[in-house]
Amino acid sequence: MLNKLVSGASAAGTSLKVLSRAGIIRPYSPIVLARLAKTLSDWGPGPAGGFASLAIREPDRVGIVDELGEVTFGQMQARSNALARGLAALGVREGDGVAIMARNHRGFIDATNAAAKLGADILYLNTAFAGPQLREVLARDKPTVLVYDEEFAGLIGDSAVQHRVLAWTDSTPDAAGLVDGLPTLESLIAGHDAADLAAPQRHARIVILTSGTTGTPKGAPRSEAGVEAAVSLLSGLPLRYGWRTHIAAPLFHTWGFGHLALSMLLGSTIVLRRRFDPESALQVLEDERCSSFVVIPVMLQRILALPDEVLERHDLAHVEVVASSGSALPGDLALSWMDRFGDNLYSTYGSTEVAYAAIAGPADLRAAPSTAGHPPYATVVRILDEQGREVPQGQPGRIFVGNGLLFEGYTGGGGKEVIDGLMSTGDVGRFGPDGRLYVEGRDDEMIVSGGENVFPKEVEDCIARHDAVLEVAAIGVEDPDFGKRLRAFVVCREAGSLSEDDVRGWVKEHLARYKVPRDVVFLDELPRNATGKVLKRELSTS
Repeated sequence: MLNKLVSGASAAGTSLKVLSRAGIIRPYSPIVLARLAKTLSDWGPGPAGGFASLAIREPDRVGIVDELGEVTFGQMQARSNALARGLAALGVREGDGVAIMARNHRGFIDATNAAAKLGADILYLNTAFAGPQLREVLARDKPTVLVYDEEFAGLIGDSAVQHRVLAWTDSTPDAAGLVDGLPTLESLIAGHDAADLAAPQRHARIVILTSGTTGTPKGAPRSEAGVEAAVSLLSGLPLRYGWRTHIAAPLFHTWGFGHLALSMLLGSTIVLRRRFDPESALQVLEDERCSSFVVIPVMLQRILALPDEVLERHDLAHVEVVASSGSALPGDLALSWMDRFGDNLYSTYGSTEVAYAAIAGPADLRAAPSTAGHPPYATVVRILDEQGREVPQGQPGRIFVGNGLLFEGYTGGGGKEVIDGLMSTGDVGRFGPDGRLYVEGRDDEMIVSGGENVFPKEVEDCIARHDAVLEVAAIGVEDPDFGKRLRAFVVCREAGSLSEDDVRGWVKEHLARYKVPRDVVFLDELPRNATGKVLKRELSTS
């Protein structure tokens, strides 16, 4: 009992320290504190309660900046109240599903907040879905309402959804506020009362889809994680209360949504743009005086690929945290970024299923650019063998994670392997002698070539370090003599600057001979999904 009390006190002390450092613990009047306590008790720590608390704390401060302008926290509360009534009028009830297929703009947040206020589950759809993928997910998860940007109308086609609502529209609404006979978010907001609602009996679940790089994306629901999730992330990311944060990563993805959720606690002003453009992103960071920048690695690659004269026009001295996740930082990308823009880069390793497993800060990335870093607060990472036993330090094995953020199982059934409360990430990795985690690749990507185990990621990192290479991916293909062989797909900074022999010679200089790719294919670009992950299933047919 004493040990539990000491452990609980230690955890509480750590949480207070992290929250105080971030500026989240702040003085409020007794009246405001009472209102905050009731709001969080009624609505929980999810979108409904989180944004409502900001409307109580600082109603007149700007909460969202997008291409349409600014929205205050108070306006966000009123808009979502009205929209919740509009969705309820369409038949949305507690436990129903609301699917959202929208880019990064206020409508995404309005729809999220409104659905949460009805106790509905919120299904986020990838904006890069193909029509068949989209229709399969909608048929499986059966949302009551689909909220989507007008540009995706052709993809949705005749999908069986009871009600449709347009989020971002480029067409002009008619006199009734409809576009092609469909209501818009703005028409529902304008047509309903904006007064506060009574809380539902159940809280909303967030359903984020897996990346779908190997097949149909699976829905990964997660209940409200509360303050523990924020403390875990903030223990490794020095974000501060009240910052202006440009979330360039898609909001429908775990990483983008995680920072949207974190903004509810941090009181962040969220700066959004519907599409990522490397030079425009630099301009947004300057114009909006953002202190943090939330990205996926390919965005950093595209920024660094800009001409020097363009990069030199932009001053990012005010950007204190560049938070990257979604895939590993390839090659020496971390060093290239920090050499150009300063030591502000933080890389987070995780997955849709386990959330955050490790964070590498600037010091980690300077010392070891390929590291995933260290587990954050309240997170356990173990390296296990095929029998579920922990391997000796330095030995590779399957990565398992334990924290308070594990998902609840896929919406279509099934889940990830769990051993002693720890969940598999599907990756293979090891802890180095420096105590840092190193991810070697997906456990299903390892190939056996001539009796030797090869992980494509190690070869990809090696090739990516060549100055002439912009990006690279490697896969295993069938080979009649060796079982499988490596095939590398390379995008050069300048077309024709490398030959196949150049690439093979570079790898031979740095890695064992059996890791040299037999085939080298040059492409103009790699196929990627909307979260920046390479679609290796498309490469396998090349």
